[in-house]
Amino acid sequence: MSAAPTELGRFLARAEALIDRLEATLPPPPPVVDWSAPAFRWRTRHGGNNRGWLEAVQHPHRIRLDDLHGVDDQKQRIEQNTRQFVLGKSANNVLLTGARGTGKSSLVKAVLNKFAARGLRLIEVDKSDLVHLPEIEDLIAERKEKFIIFCDDLSFESGEPGYKAMKSILDGSISGMPENLLVYATSNRRHLMPEKMAENLETVHTDDGEIHPGETTEEKVSLSERFGLWLSFYPFDQDHYLSICGHWLAEFGLAEKQIEAARSEALLWSLSRGARSGRVAWQFARDYAGRVPKSRK
Repeated sequence: MSAAPTELGRFLARAEALIDRLEATLPPPPPVVDWSAPAFRWRTRHGGNNRGWLEAVQHPHRIRLDDLHGVDDQKQRIEQNTRQFVLGKSANNVLLTGARGTGKSSLVKAVLNKFAARGLRLIEVDKSDLVHLPEIEDLIAERKEKFIIFCDDLSFESGEPGYKAMKSILDGSISGMPENLLVYATSNRRHLMPEKMAENLETVHTDDGEIHPGETTEEKVSLSERFGLWLSFYPFDQDHYLSICGHWLAEFGLAEKQIEAARSEALLWSLSRGARSGRVAWQFARDYAGRVPKSRK
């Protein structure tokens, strides 16, 4: 009579061991989102079900709009667009394109710094994770905060899955874009995809002199056209570059005479880097201020 319970006990023990092994192979549940954070990164565990979650960034890079020089028009336009968004008014998705190191991503961080206290939040999404945009939409759809999805240095090759996901979220989805969500993207390419000489062969010339781009070109243009606001950035001239160097040297505590004396080194620094940009100016100022004793005389 005792054999049956013994067999049952062994069966239950084996079943529990099997369940334990299965649970060990499953990914852990996503962490609870800390909505008090001003910024987030979208993280994924690749492999398995490729689940994603929002990782809080409690201390994002704090840069002020006043720290950005030589981009006054771009600064005014993105600040106004973001203000409208935060106030619940209509606003546009923004594409920032142009030369490297001219302040595109810094400008996005600066508007977060300005409007975070009014409920603005930033979600940084890597290009490889753009296929998760519908999941992000679902997570934030009922939140009271205003969210900007930030895609830095965005570009696509033909056939990448993130391309279609981005087109869909901008204005191609049947569900529409949540009113508390915008996309701000930076890129070195205006049309976000490489342009090839062979595409010119697709261009059609009509009898009345009109020119119609081929389907490949139209497809590339169609994504960038979904951004309502385009901001273009250009390489800085020498005066703008030196002005930015001076600003950061002053922020590091150098006196006016020291800043003036640094001009020649700042120019040599830019020559060695082969560029005059806000990034190069910032890097020079960090180096110079670290080497030169501070003086207020």
